Amino acid sequence: MSSGLDIMNDIREYINNRVFEFRKEKDVTQEELSEALGVSRQTVIAIEKGNYIPSLLLGLKIAKFFKKSVEKVFIYRYEK
Repeated sequence: MSSGLDIMNDIREYINNRVFEFRKEKDVTQEELSEALGVSRQTVIAIEKGNYIPSLLLGLKIAKFFKKSVEKVFIYRYEK
């Protein structure tokens, strides 16, 4: 009999985001976004490329900047 923990070990989790898309829609540069968020331009680049998942605080700031819900900006998905 397998435990719930064993089942979770078989799942791969991902966070995708729409930061690049929303930034382009709003006609904002990476530099402008980074200044508004209080982070480096390199952080914005890493988030857009999916190389970095921001903290909850930064994720909330990003969502607020774009006037979107966190779920609209960041998409959770998993595969078994």
